Amino acid sequence: MAGHSKWANIKHKKGKADAARGKIFTKLGKEISIAAKAGADPETNGKLRDAIAKAKSHNMPNDTINRAIKRAAGELSNVDYEEITYEGYATGGVAVIVNTLTDNRNRTASEVRHIFDKNGGSMGVTGAVSWMFDKKGLIIVEKTDDIDEEDLMMKALEAGAEDFSVEEDSYEIITDPADFSDVRLFLEKQGVSMASAEVTMIPKNTVSVTNEEDIKKINKMLDMFDDNDDVQDVYHNAELPEEE
Repeated sequence: MAGHSKWANIKHKKGKADAARGKIFTKLGKEISIAAKAGADPETNGKLRDAIAKAKSHNMPNDTINRAIKRAAGELSNVDYEEITYEGYATGGVAVIVNTLTDNRNRTASEVRHIFDKNGGSMGVTGAVSWMFDKKGLIIVEKTDDIDEEDLMMKALEAGAEDFSVEEDSYEIITDPADFSDVRLFLEKQGVSMASAEVTMIPKNTVSVTNEEDIKKINKMLDMFDDNDDVQDVYHNAELPEEE
């Protein structure tokens, strides 16, 4: 985890979220609704609990979250959504994983392939790049004057975290995916404010992208994935300069 700041990336994403809050909330709402189909009580449905935590880290209002849960028994009850993951490469040898929720796998596969192709990338087969990532719970806490680093680290380790690292403007808490909910809940009860909390894919190694044309193509690709209604999450191993 050393050598980069995930929080800088999160801040960039949150800026985009502010500009397209409705679309972000729609995607998060769909994720919550799908998870809630297995049970509307987050105390007994870990997947729903994690989806709610992710939504809250994007400042999704509680009433919007509750409506999404209720939708699971209503309009989504007859919709058969599939979770499909696509893998491929962006220009410059950057590995990309695209998680989708779709009711039409042919449409989604075609659109994902088009986005890869249009931006100088290529869609691969299942397993093509996922081996370059570790699935982990990632909790990010923004650095502030009222947070004691050692105290936070001790709380994280006591909660069952695997790792704790200090970045330029944040603290990163890494967990096993199976322990993520328990760690997040423990820290929440301890009054820890989280900038982001979700199960994610963390690259084992990163690719530094310095070519201006490659940077433009990769950012354009990521924007197109963000704009696609079927795409829920996108992970990559590129080190990109922060956009102004």
